Amino acid sequence: MITIVRITGYERWAKVYNVKQISKALLYLQEHGIRDYEDLAQKAKGSSDRFHELSDSIKSKEARLSEIVELKTAIGNYSKTKDVYADYRKAGYSKKYYEKHREDILIHKSAKETFDRMQLEKLPKWKELSEAYGRILAEKKKLYVEYRTEKKEMMDYQIAKQDIDKFLKIDKEQRQREDKNKKEQKR
Repeated sequence: MITIVRITGYERWAKVYNVKQISKALLYLQEHGIRDYEDLAQKAKGSSDRFHELSDSIKSKEARLSEIVELKTAIGNYSKTKDVYADYRKAGYSKKYYEKHREDILIHKSAKETFDRMQLEKLPKWKELSEAYGRILAEKKKLYVEYRTEKKEMMDYQIAKQDIDKFLKIDKEQRQREDKNKKEQKR
């Protein structure tokens, strides 16, 4: 008997919850002037596409920022160790000199590998890299503000669309049951 009461209570709660969700969705659609399902689907897709476009743009900016940091680090390391590496070459790549200055030589080689991997014809200036970093970071921050706004809008459209889809499915299933009951009653 207790389980029957719990199930009945849960069913009532679920029905009330579903009605509240549909009401929220309908209010949202009314506030945004959406009158038909196709318009809702189109706006949800457009919002989602814009969100993903912004996300990809932010990711590309982050990748470029990482490249700049890596390049600045390599330039700094190269500058600090170029004299040691030049002396190592003058010493005829001596094992004794190498063991004594192993860390600096490895840092220098790592910096050269970074330049080779980035396929740079000429090393950019530190100041230019700093300016580019600042500019890209500002662009990323600006995009991130738009990204958050677009994410909220996309989520609102998606939730409204899901609620309407759920309602239409429930409504369709209910009509099918009613039609089935009518056919059974006619027999």
